[in-house]
Amino acid sequence: MITMNMRSHDSRMLRRFRNTAAAFVVVALVCLVVPQLSPAQTINQILSKVYVARGGLTRIRALRSERVSGTISFGSEASGPFMVELKRPMKMRMTLAVQNQTMIRVYDGAQGWANNPFAGKLNPDTMAEEDLKNISEEADFDGPLVDYAKKSNKVELVGKDKVEETEVWRVKLTTKNGDVRYYLFDAKTFLLLKWEGKRRAEGKDYPIESYFHDYRDVGGLKFAFEIDSGSSATDLTQKLVIDKIDLNVNFADTDFTKPAALDSGSVTPATPSNP
Repeated sequence: MITMNMRSHDSRMLRRFRNTAAAFVVVALVCLVVPQLSPAQTINQILSKVYVARGGLTRIRALRSERVSGTISFGSEASGPFMVELKRPMKMRMTLAVQNQTMIRVYDGAQGWANNPFAGKLNPDTMAEEDLKNISEEADFDGPLVDYAKKSNKVELVGKDKVEETEVWRVKLTTKNGDVRYYLFDAKTFLLLKWEGKRRAEGKDYPIESYFHDYRDVGGLKFAFEIDSGSSATDLTQKLVIDKIDLNVNFADTDFTKPAALDSGSVTPATPSNP
């Protein structure tokens, strides 16, 4: 049963959603014993195979924009439709409708805004520093591994590992801000199976794991259509089920400016622009 104490519930819910990566990548800290790395394998060789598995750097870099829509659920507590819209360079708009309330987060590449209808704040406020940092990373839909050196990120091939019974390559990423994340790629398909790391929200660091399933081809690129996230493999409290991904949508720049206040009964995500 969902309580009426929405301020407390919303803090947990928003933290869980913001910890999901746009483009959609998030997740954890379960490290297994890793064998010695073959000298024949280098980080650039592994990443090259990862890029090819996704569809190739040419297609990835050619994307001008994308729209991802589906359903997000927080355990048995709440669920509702979501939509994430991304546009180069570094623009993002996310809409989430749960319990007859609509939350919007917007980033124009420099500034960000978000409302909190569950706490009675219908007017979008300027984002705090930690939220701005999170959404600026989410807005990079290439992800931090593509052109990592230009983004001042560092990568390291840790070695072999396992996700359940599947052998994977474990890649360590250290961002320019010093944050450490791990990407675990299927050793055969080179698709991302798991993401581990921490995200900061409400002044605290939270461990996260995300598991990626149901890869499908969209415009020659591979996308996971189901993402399960939580603090550990046994505590997966957030699920994203993607219904549709549209590529190269003609978004107006005004779609990523400060949003207007919402009515208290608003429940439907923003109407999609035409592709």
